[in-house]
Amino acid sequence: MEKKSVSIRVDRVTKRFKDPSGGKTVTAVDDVSFTIEPSELVTLLGPSGCGKTTTLRMIAGFELPTQGKIHIGDDDVTYLPAHARDKATVFQSYGLFPHMNVFDNVAYGLRIRKMPKAAIAAKVGETLKLVGLEALASRSPGRLSGGQQQRVALARSLIVEPSVLLLDEPLSNLDALLREQMRVEIRRIQKALGITAVYVTHDRTEAMSLSDRVIVMRDGLIKQIGTASDIYENPQSKFVAGFVGKVAFFPVEILGAEGSGYACALKSKRFTVPLGVAGMAAGSKAAVMARPESLRLGEPGTGLLEGKVAANIYLGSSVESFVATEFGDILVQIDDPTSKRIWPEGSPVSLHFEPRLVRVLPED
Repeated sequence: MEKKSVSIRVDRVTKRFKDPSGGKTVTAVDDVSFTIEPSELVTLLGPSGCGKTTTLRMIAGFELPTQGKIHIGDDDVTYLPAHARDKATVFQSYGLFPHMNVFDNVAYGLRIRKMPKAAIAAKVGETLKLVGLEALASRSPGRLSGGQQQRVALARSLIVEPSVLLLDEPLSNLDALLREQMRVEIRRIQKALGITAVYVTHDRTEAMSLSDRVIVMRDGLIKQIGTASDIYENPQSKFVAGFVGKVAFFPVEILGAEGSGYACALKSKRFTVPLGVAGMAAGSKAAVMARPESLRLGEPGTGLLEGKVAANIYLGSSVESFVATEFGDILVQIDDPTSKRIWPEGSPVSLHFEPRLVRVLPED
C-alpha cells in the first residue's frame, strides 16, 4: 500500500451554531489554530462539549467553519465538500454493511471507483493482512467480535489510500481489553503506513498511549499542546493536570520566584518548588500539583502535611495508599512495595513532596 504523508493546518478556526428556536448562539470552537505534521498522529482530547468532535468534523468537511481556514497539504479545503477531500473517517459506530461479508465491505470503496476485479482482490487481501483479518474474509459482520468489526471499518477506510485518516472515538464501544488491543493495532498500522492521523477521544489513556502529540481542549479553546510526557509532567493549568491523570492540588501562596520555580507557603510551612508556570507574582494564590508518584509518606511531624492512612490497595507492582488530610483524601503511589515501608491503615503519617516531580500552577 502506497504511503502518503501530508500536513494538516487549522488556522484561527471558529464554529458557531445558531439556536433554531432563536436562542443564544453557541460557540463550539473558538479561534483554534494548530498544525499536524506529515505522518504524525495527533489526538484531540477533552470532556464532552469541548469542541474536539466539531473540530474533527470541520477537517472532514461534515461541518463548515464560521471563520478561519483549513488546509490539507497545500490545498485549502475550508469549503470543499466532504467527498472532495483526500481523507477517510472511522466512526464510533462501525457502519458495516450487514448483507456483505468482510471482503465485500472492505472492497466497497474500490468498486465505487471501478477498479478492475483482479486489482481489487489483491488490494483487499493486502489490507486485510495489514489489520490481521485475512482468514475472515468470507465471514459476515454479525459473526465478528467488536474488535474485529472495528478492524474491518479501519481496513475499509485505509484501502482507498487517503492522505489523512480521521478517527472519531473509534474504540468507545469496545470493552477495556479490546480497547487496549486496538490502541496497539491502530498505532502499529498508522506508523506502518506513515499516514497523517487525527484521533478524537475523551479517554486520557487512549490519548497518552497513541499520540505523537496531544491537544487538550476545553470550552472550545485549546488549553495545551504537547507530547504525552509534556502534558502529563508539565501541565500549564489545573484543568490539564487533572484531566490527563490522577493528581492532588495543595493551595499555596507564592512568596517569590526562584529560578524556574517558586518559594511557596502551605499554611505555616515554607518550601521551594523548582518548577512551575512562569509569570506568577508574589502574593498570588496558586496550587502545588502532586501526582501519586510524586508523594511519599514519613513519620508524623516530619513533612509538609499531616494525615492518617485511610486505606491501602495492593496492585502487585505498587500499593496505593489513601491518606485522609484536611484537603481531602490524597492518593500516594508506593512502587516496588516489597522493598518499601507500607504504613498500616489508621497510621498517622506526614506527606512529603518529591521536589523534581511537583509543579506550581496558577489557580484556574
